[in-house]
Amino acid sequence: MTRTGRKGNHRSKKKRIGLVLAPVVAVAAAVPLMNQAGAATASEVSKDCAEDSSKLEACEFVDVQFKRDNLGPNKRVSPVTDNCGSTSEATKNFSVSASVTRSITLEEGFTASADSKLGNSFFEIGAKFNTTEYKIQRDDKTVGFDFSRTDTVKADHIAFFMWSDKRTDVSGYLKATYKDAQDGQKVFFSPKEGGASVHVFYPQLLDGGTPDGRLWLRNVKCESPQASEAQNSSAGAGEQPGSGDGTQPGFQEGGPDVIDVEIPLSEVVKP
Repeated sequence: MTRTGRKGNHRSKKKRIGLVLAPVVAVAAAVPLMNQAGAATASEVSKDCAEDSSKLEACEFVDVQFKRDNLGPNKRVSPVTDNCGSTSEATKNFSVSASVTRSITLEEGFTASADSKLGNSFFEIGAKFNTTEYKIQRDDKTVGFDFSRTDTVKADHIAFFMWSDKRTDVSGYLKATYKDAQDGQKVFFSPKEGGASVHVFYPQLLDGGTPDGRLWLRNVKCESPQASEAQNSSAGAGEQPGSGDGTQPGFQEGGPDVIDVEIPLSEVVKP
């Protein structure tokens, strides 16, 4: 009877050892899966898609969310007109030129050409958001407008026109399918599946096909820091009309030395 009891205890110990080993085997099996998931980094996916790499079978932009009527960078779109030292307002002529194009922001700052696999994907996504209510510029062609008009420059001020285009911001991620598997995996994402940090800005258009947005006349007090900056850039040292990088203050955000007056597009753009 005593020996039978000891055999029962021995079997019980074996079972306990088996239970301890099981999680170790599970962890070991997970290691190869983790290695597969990291075969192509987000940066490599962005680079290969942007350069239309021969390693790719396909690359597409997958939209996750969108925002209409997003305002783009604030750009100066006319030369600076000077009325400094004067004690009265002056009527001046302004030549204004503004243009927009589709812009793309990838994870690593890469851009994609229109004839690449990725460029075609952006066009197709643009078609999805082009409706009878909202017309957008889907390809990478530049559209714009030019006009001349007279406006009032205040006493002891400089003046110029500012522009911010209205656009649809579609955000999402890149899905790349490689021709050859890397560690057993062919599909990779940038920055990750379901991410929304890749942005495509589609300019919104008026019925006549010209850009929609906000246009305003900006008067700036002479000898103010803002006036000196605008005058220096107008002379060729820095930002030129239409090439703003978004560092200019927005509409009615210039401070006490700046007066902004919005100009309806209906006054300057033909329908």
